[in-house]
Amino acid sequence: MMGFDGNDMAPWMWAVMGLVMVFVIGALIALIVLAVKAISGTQRGSSGGALELLKRRLAAGEITQDEYEKTRRILEG
Repeated sequence: MMGFDGNDMAPWMWAVMGLVMVFVIGALIALIVLAVKAISGTQRGSSGGALELLKRRLAAGEITQDEYEKTRRILEG
């Protein structure tokens, strides 16, 4: 009975298999990271959104002008 023991493979075949394995594992990790980000709803540049929220709160009268200025300075760094 003939079987495959891997001894018949040329070194370049092992290298190709290794590269494919690294690519597949990297793709799986990337998909997992993207899925977690999509589920958690994290966003880049959230300070812009925070400033908009701060402006809306000021316009609605929820915060005073002093509170607005203080918080804006903190958000802008």
